[in-house]
Amino acid sequence: MASLSMRRVDEVPDKELLARHAQGDPHAFAELVHRHRDRMWAVAIRTLGDPEEAADALQDACLSAFRAAGRFRGDAAVTTWLHRIVVNACLDRIRRKSVRPATPMGDDATFDAVAPKMPDPTDAHGVSLDVRTALEQLPFEQRAALVLVDMMGYSVDDAAQVMEVPPGTIKSRCARGRARLAPLLGHHRNRRDPKNVGGVEGGGMPK
Repeated sequence: MASLSMRRVDEVPDKELLARHAQGDPHAFAELVHRHRDRMWAVAIRTLGDPEEAADALQDACLSAFRAAGRFRGDAAVTTWLHRIVVNACLDRIRRKSVRPATPMGDDATFDAVAPKMPDPTDAHGVSLDVRTALEQLPFEQRAALVLVDMMGYSVDDAAQVMEVPPGTIKSRCARGRARLAPLLGHHRNRRDPKNVGGVEGGGMPK
């Protein structure tokens, strides 16, 4: 197995990185996390709203992905698989709900890898706190669907893959979530800049 150092890491596809990790390459998983951590972090922070909870969920998700790499079937994009694990980690934390006492991370480098020192991309906007507060009032399934589709720019079909439900279910959850959010955020409707509502890498809110 050729070392990653023999090729530019940005030329190695995600699926190959995951396969190399499963085969014992000590550097492949770190590169995969580095490549996708910003969007994984965005899913976590926008779904949970609390930076500490989001960091814990992201750490849990990275550990789960690290251990489950060998079971990746390749029937979806690696990003879809990773975001599914993040969403499930967020759901687990919501289910537990009781906040556990903080425990030492032990390895600062590991913490930096899974929870980059960056703000939620919506923090620059005046509506950020209102959006977070409003999202927290939604059932988890509706919240997660809206985060993926309206904030991260996923297509309905791709969001359905992440959440492992039919596309029609995603459409229904988004419609119900938007209906619940409308009266809570209506006062921002004429002030919001659509191009600033999308994902970390720019995509705007789908039409």
